[in-house]
Amino acid sequence: MLTKATAFMAAICLLITVTPLRADSRSIEVEALFENAAVLMINGQRKMLRVGQSFDGVTVVAADPASATVEFDGRTEEVGLSKRITSNFQVLQERRHTIARDANRQYLTNAIINGRRVQVLVDTGANVVALSAVQANLLGIDFNAGEPSRVETASGITSAYSITLQSVSVGGIKIENVQATVVAGDYPTTVLLGMSYLQHVKMQEHNGILSLTGTP
Repeated sequence: MLTKATAFMAAICLLITVTPLRADSRSIEVEALFENAAVLMINGQRKMLRVGQSFDGVTVVAADPASATVEFDGRTEEVGLSKRITSNFQVLQERRHTIARDANRQYLTNAIINGRRVQVLVDTGANVVALSAVQANLLGIDFNAGEPSRVETASGITSAYSITLQSVSVGGIKIENVQATVVAGDYPTTVLLGMSYLQHVKMQEHNGILSLTGTP
């Protein structure tokens, strides 16, 4: 049984070819992916955009060698390596995300929570996704509207709030309406990717590599 999660950062660029996305008269095609950057063909113009940069109404929210999240026309879509993608960037086949175990025997990776990128720690011992109030504020989550509760931490009993996240996506495997707990203060220091997300994916661990497989 896994207890925690590990860093997996690829520094190479992966070239991909996809069916262009058309939003009204706008055409967007992902041509290459880097860590924190993506090469997009937007209305016939090739642009390399880093995370946070925009061109012609298209903003790169997050990017790594496996996938990119773009925002346009008031909506956010994630696209990754795939042989076939529909016009609304929905991958039609099962996807696999691999994470290498680090020196601390943890599995750390990146996730997109409510459209924002954050590092997470895979923790099958956590019933739900758990994050601190500090992290929730950084992610723009109004946890005060959640259901108050109390949880036990290393520092003792503290206040917490039960909420529902709009979506959690790891490696392009996106799950909507994910239950989560926000703990008052700055604990846990890393977002815990608990079973409220993990129950929706297949998990396999072999020789220090954790694979998450699911349908986007």
